[in-house]
Amino acid sequence: MSDSSGNGRYYQPDADHAFPDERLNEVLAFVDDDEEIDTYLEAQNVNPVLRKGYNDHGRKHIEIVRNRALCLYDLLKAGGVEFNGAQQQGLAEADEAVIIGLAAVLHDIGHVVHRDDHAYYSIPLAADVLDRILPEFYGVAETVRMKGEVLHAILCHHSAEEPLTYEAGVIRVADGLDMERGRSRVPYEKGGRGINTVSSQAIERVSLSEGGSVPVHIEIEMTDAAGVYQVDELLKSKLEGSGLDEYVRIVALNAREEGSLVERLEL
Repeated sequence: MSDSSGNGRYYQPDADHAFPDERLNEVLAFVDDDEEIDTYLEAQNVNPVLRKGYNDHGRKHIEIVRNRALCLYDLLKAGGVEFNGAQQQGLAEADEAVIIGLAAVLHDIGHVVHRDDHAYYSIPLAADVLDRILPEFYGVAETVRMKGEVLHAILCHHSAEEPLTYEAGVIRVADGLDMERGRSRVPYEKGGRGINTVSSQAIERVSLSEGGSVPVHIEIEMTDAAGVYQVDELLKSKLEGSGLDEYVRIVALNAREEGSLVERLEL
């Protein structure tokens, strides 16, 4: 199974996958060596972290979201889910993962403008980057179609916009899966004690695996009941708006508080 922890720079699919990964790895290798994108990943952290006191939205967040998005894609494909974004545009099956990978990398660059409404600011900035990158791998017609699909996924990750493709839904859910306690360390140490910060401190681990009756099983280990807010209020809304809710089961377990009011929560 691919690594869902956020560790490692490259996605490594299982050997028995029915879908090709060569194009994805070529594109990600190109992106990881790109100076402009690397600068965005550093600069986009200034507004949310230094100026607003939120959790990290830079390189580590992007690494986690990208790996978990591709892990979601892996599991959904293995479970027989037919993705519609690339397919409806007449693109290759291999382009599904490329759409997801690029959208995951670029979805938060709008933070360089402002934290508020950043998904909308990400669109023109990501469009400029895609205009430079996509022609390295695609012809004119494919570039136009790929660009539209990537931008759609970026727009729908954190806004009221409805994902119209499963590729976009994957980005929306993966963005909500970056929730372990270390991700809120900076605002917590600065004295932030809002419900979002306190609840994220209660999330010990997030893991993805095959779901049995559904393609994807997401297990979230909590250290106390405060973590319910992260699951029931934040991740639940991401999943319900993704179009993928029938394919994903989320189980939150309170691993340390035996006899707690909340020992298990299942979505």
